[in-house]
Amino acid sequence: MGRRVKIVDGTGISMPDTGPNQKRFPQSKKQKKGCGFPLMRLVVIFSLATGSILRIAYGALGVHERTLFRSLWKWLVRGDIILADRGFCSYADFWFLLQKGVDCVMRNNRRRSKGVGISKRLSRDDHLIVWKKTRVCPKWLSLGKWNAMDDEFTVRQIKFHVKIKGFRTKQITVVTTLLDDKAFPKEFFVFLYRKRWHAELFLRDIKITMGMDVLKCKTPAMIIKELNMYIIAYNLIRCLMLQAAANNGVSALRISFKGTIGAIRQWAPLLNIVCHNKHKFNEMMKVFLDYIAGDTVPDRPNRFEPRARKRRAKNYQLLNKPRSEFKEIYHRNKYKKVLS
Repeated sequence: MGRRVKIVDGTGISMPDTGPNQKRFPQSKKQKKGCGFPLMRLVVIFSLATGSILRIAYGALGVHERTLFRSLWKWLVRGDIILADRGFCSYADFWFLLQKGVDCVMRNNRRRSKGVGISKRLSRDDHLIVWKKTRVCPKWLSLGKWNAMDDEFTVRQIKFHVKIKGFRTKQITVVTTLLDDKAFPKEFFVFLYRKRWHAELFLRDIKITMGMDVLKCKTPAMIIKELNMYIIAYNLIRCLMLQAAANNGVSALRISFKGTIGAIRQWAPLLNIVCHNKHKFNEMMKVFLDYIAGDTVPDRPNRFEPRARKRRAKNYQLLNKPRSEFKEIYHRNKYKKVLS
């Protein structure tokens, strides 16, 4: 196909509860004052082929993920394919990206039930449909730009059923601007949309494995620097995995990210010793890359692992009031956690 597929996804990260952090990245309005933590919303564009981070946008929790994604449009180039979930799917976003020569493959937003008409049936559960512009202009868009847009345009809608035991979703509807059913058959979108889950795995690698889920710095300026250092480190690790994969003929996405981090920690002192000897360093680096490539994740299609914790949490009270007003139950064995 020769097209670059880029996955877009959003997430949130926490940080220390300090005044400057709260001012720049306020906590959720649902939490009581003094009981929550500042939260940053983050939108990331990943390369599907390598797993590397291409661009990021960040903001306060109140900034919508689509708003952050739009700030990254200037970095997209003609020929790109954007793969995303339904949170990024909208009429205006599809239209503007199409004008840039960027195609979209996204899960259909369940709100789009009006202003839709079937144009042509390509096959079973595969149709060309017409999206019609609503009368209401989005808040983020000026009325002049909204009126300048086409009143309607054609997209392709594909429905497929998931019959895998343990999977939550049973039916998925994908919409795309790739209309050619010969070049892009229905099976291609079934395969491609399933690859969207890799974004969740990439985020898990950087947030959980590397520890970016909770940042440590106490001012917004240092928080941004810490975030950038995590991204640089993540991409360097991905680059190392890609080099190891190329040298050994394996898929870079099959190499264990956590195993690579462990290998770096073990081999770093040895590589540092021979770094002044180019010949020995190259020899050891080759062995090091072979070692990384040998630690592959087993191919386990349709694997189902419930999200459950084996280790029990300590029986502490929940801080549901500011610390200055909080009263502790001194006998913890009398405290029972209220299950939500």
